[in-house]
Amino acid sequence: MPDLLMPKLGLTMTEATLTEWLKREGEYVREGEPLFVFETDKSTLEFESPVSGVLTRILVKAGETVPVYTVVGVIDEPSQSSVPSAAPDLASDTSQAASAAAPMRRVRATPRAKRLARQHGIDLSSIRGSGEFGRIHEVDVRAALHRVPAATPLARRMAQVHALDLSTVQGSGRDGKIMRADVEAQLAAHSAEQTAESATETADIAPFTPIRALTARRMAQSHAEVAPVTLTTEADAANLVAAREQLSALMGEKLSYNALFIAVAARTLREFPDLNASFTPNGLRHNSAINIGLAVDTERGLIVPVVPHADKRALDDIHQTLKTLIERAQAGKSLPADLEGGTFTITNLGTFEIDLFTPIVVLPQVAILGVGRIVEKVVPHDGEIVIRPRISLSLTFDHRAVDGAPAARFFKRLKMLIENPLALLLSQPRT
Repeated sequence: MPDLLMPKLGLTMTEATLTEWLKREGEYVREGEPLFVFETDKSTLEFESPVSGVLTRILVKAGETVPVYTVVGVIDEPSQSSVPSAAPDLASDTSQAASAAAPMRRVRATPRAKRLARQHGIDLSSIRGSGEFGRIHEVDVRAALHRVPAATPLARRMAQVHALDLSTVQGSGRDGKIMRADVEAQLAAHSAEQTAESATETADIAPFTPIRALTARRMAQSHAEVAPVTLTTEADAANLVAAREQLSALMGEKLSYNALFIAVAARTLREFPDLNASFTPNGLRHNSAINIGLAVDTERGLIVPVVPHADKRALDDIHQTLKTLIERAQAGKSLPADLEGGTFTITNLGTFEIDLFTPIVVLPQVAILGVGRIVEKVVPHDGEIVIRPRISLSLTFDHRAVDGAPAARFFKRLKMLIENPLALLLSQPRT
């Protein structure tokens, strides 16, 4: 009778939220079949059953947050009677079996599929899932959105005028066809709901996700402990833009600017190790590895995947690694190793047309680089007034660990490499 334990993924994981059970008590589960969904402060994952058997007890309900290694349920060893038969009895009454099994059918769907279905008012029980064991994925829900229900021309016109989704209307006509009266009834129901909401004038409170709660704690801790100083500058980006275009042509795909910034930061950190350090109560710990994190905006909150040993990677390797890390983060599938070991962080708000901002140091790191947009400006250049692409940069550092002059020297060197990215090819730093 094996116990099901909330797993521990990574050294920093201490608790997790069990968000959904995919099986009910008394149901049979096969080894490797998804059993429940849990959410850490970094990602949403599925727990696969370690054995085959019957889920005899559920000890942690959906929505509860528990420490790692907590027993969340129990699977009983399979018996002859509980193991599903591989071949059905052909002599049995299949129609009666189907009728008896229908009320017990449980809809299995991914969290993203459920969220999309709720947004559009789609009944998941009406969708045939394409996943393992019939599980419904987001693509199945999107396919259902394109299915147009049968309705009379008048009912369809009324729905269009009032922006009513016909998939939410129950048809009373033959074979479920939607009639004018069905649309009118649905519109009346919506009007009553809006009136009730207006009368109560209450505001919904969205509870914090684990990631949002973790971000809040870390930002409050940084604000309370760090002695932040922010330096700002502006760099000429003409050579950076040109280098990116040339490298993109060689690679056969668009090179990420963030990959270039990581390469530049890694080279600069190698020359200024005080900025690649961690603040501890006993002193400054200089990190032997240069692991650079990039702040990524996701539906679940801010995620910072880390490119390990960035100073030892080729530029195309940094690009591909970063691409994979961002895809996993945005899909909510980050691995624990993706988010651990960062020694320096970059946050880029250039795509949002932001010039300068004040980033917050990620403890126990001692510095963070903020990158603004690249924009063309009228500037003096070689004795002439010309239009050149410029980029705004900001460096926030912990003054407890680093003084202003060393931080400024680091920032000056980083600016030089951005203005002259070919200097990355030189084996020795030039001053």
